Amino acid sequence: MKQILVGAIGAIALGLAAPASAADLAARPYTKAPAPMIAAIYDWSGFYIGINGGGGSSHKCWDFVSPGTGALVGEGCHNATGGTVGGQIGYRWQSASWVFGLEGQGNWADFSGDNISTVFVGTGLRDRSKIDSFGLITGQVGYAWNNVLFYVKGGGAVVGDRYKSYDVPTGLEFDRANETRWGGTVGAGLEFGFAPNWSVGIEYDHIFLGHRNVTFTGSGNFAGAPLGATTRTEHIGQDVDLGLIRVNYRWGGPVIAKY
Repeated sequence: MKQILVGAIGAIALGLAAPASAADLAARPYTKAPAPMIAAIYDWSGFYIGINGGGGSSHKCWDFVSPGTGALVGEGCHNATGGTVGGQIGYRWQSASWVFGLEGQGNWADFSGDNISTVFVGTGLRDRSKIDSFGLITGQVGYAWNNVLFYVKGGGAVVGDRYKSYDVPTGLEFDRANETRWGGTVGAGLEFGFAPNWSVGIEYDHIFLGHRNVTFTGSGNFAGAPLGATTRTEHIGQDVDLGLIRVNYRWGGPVIAKY
């Protein structure tokens, strides 16, 4: 009986001590809930400036304009090909996923080619052409998937043309002409934003330049082509195809975040 009483008293003592020990434990530290996930949204808005480089080809067809009658006699065609480098500056603004823009572009070029004239067979003339510069003024409409932008463009174009003809037997210049020709352009591009303010892209452009009469003057190397004297008129048609790689730096439109 005495042992049972001692055991009961011990059990009661342990029961009273347990709550006191629990009260002495440190409170559970507070843990802040994790912040919600934030998705970065690339913003294409702002001014930008950049450089470009690539290649191009201009298909040119020459028709000799017959004196007096004005009849056209086919003289042949050739492709003037080569490389180009230049720059562009513009502004874009974004509304939801749609991107709109205006851009001016100027390039140095070296697109050249030639063909043997089918009209001046007796004298043996080689007709040669070269584009040494071009410029584009365009508007853009594009659609963006975050930092990937696809766009189409269109507007005006201007090209600097140089023409020369050479005597085939001697290789000496026979006559020459220069012109600045205006036309239209359409194109499309794909651009990738690889940093908040930097993007790289590829672009294709087609320039429509139509047909135009061009007056040639003599080089002075031949009796039939005195220096500065009018030698002939050619009706020259051309268009240009361009493939470019572009790198742009943009400011005024930082990356924003959207929950």
